[in-house]
Amino acid sequence: MTDAQETAADTSLRNTGGAPPDDVAPAPTPLLEPREGIPPVVASDDALARVIAAFAAGSGPVAVDAERASGYRYGQRAYLVQLRRDGAGSALVDPVGCPDLSGLGEALHGTEWILHAATQDLPCLREIGMTPTGLFDTELAGRLAGFPRVGLGAMVESVLGYSLEKGHSAVDWSTRPLPDPWLRYAALDVELLIDLRDALEEELDRQGKLEWAQEEFASIASAPPAPPRQDPWRRTSGMHKVRRRRQMAVVRELWTMRDQIAQRRDISPGKVLGDAAIVEAALALPPNAQALTALPGFGHRMGRRQLEQWQAAVDRAKELPDSELPQPGAPLSGPPPPRAWADKDPVAAARLSAARAAVSELAERLNMPQENLITPDTVRRVCWEPPKNLTPDTVESALLGYGARHWQIGQVAPILLRALASEA
Repeated sequence: MTDAQETAADTSLRNTGGAPPDDVAPAPTPLLEPREGIPPVVASDDALARVIAAFAAGSGPVAVDAERASGYRYGQRAYLVQLRRDGAGSALVDPVGCPDLSGLGEALHGTEWILHAATQDLPCLREIGMTPTGLFDTELAGRLAGFPRVGLGAMVESVLGYSLEKGHSAVDWSTRPLPDPWLRYAALDVELLIDLRDALEEELDRQGKLEWAQEEFASIASAPPAPPRQDPWRRTSGMHKVRRRRQMAVVRELWTMRDQIAQRRDISPGKVLGDAAIVEAALALPPNAQALTALPGFGHRMGRRQLEQWQAAVDRAKELPDSELPQPGAPLSGPPPPRAWADKDPVAAARLSAARAAVSELAERLNMPQENLITPDTVRRVCWEPPKNLTPDTVESALLGYGARHWQIGQVAPILLRALASEA
């Protein structure tokens, strides 16, 4: 790209607003192209060392993205990491060939990372040694700024006026070698993240929300890894149909066996056995493998040996003593479902209704989603067990105890206090 073209491109990034005259058809949104072409995939220690040196010598924030193989492989590991920084250009790093990227993480220590939907990528980046000390989340920034569509493609188009190529987001990124069209798509994901970050920062500042966003970003960056889910088998799709404890035990046995097989073969659990099949087996409690074959998901394509192993799991659940059967529901760590409030505590139900209405009105006035203003779970907890002595300080303390950020407390505490007091 020539200097003149670079200048024109930079100018076009920030001058996309304004409607064309009525008699002029709007120009099509230009399709974004990688500025330096598709960078080579880094898959060796020597190549990684060069990338580390280049990005350590770069300037300003670094754009970061990661591609996983969800639906194809077990777990959520990263199969490609994309980066871009001024002075360093773009890089595509293969975590299969270079499984330890802690050196790259250390080189970027103290640098602001720009990610889109950061909470999705941070766990897999952490696994390979990359953890930011500070970040800017362009998706969350878009939510706080009130953009109706916050996907990366939509944000790049509405804010910067460029169209990102679509079509490769759900491919199997564990494929090797990665096809050039996929690599081009991956490189474009970080091509304009820095420009997008700058434009969103300016918009948040204009709306008076920049400090709010910075507090949100700091909270994400400092959050510890999420603990393992308790009883993950309870999240099986269709679990609401399973009512009896013996049937729940079948779900647990089949889910656990499926997970072990999927982990051993490094494939998505859904490719081993679908959730629907697990639920069907739990409801039917088949007496033998032949009966199991007749159920959806256990059809003729499944081999005899496979059928027998699934039937063995069903039989183990059927033979468990009552004392070892799972309880009907996961233990509640908070208030009951809101639909039960009217019967259990009508006063609390009235508090919740008033609080929800107040939060909804405030979120609309601030032009942001309600869940970003304050989480629904926090509202429920405060309404179910409000402070005994309702004062601004006690409500603020309750919100802080449930993890609300200071900017959220400043906005929400006064309206929650009024809602709680009105229904006291």
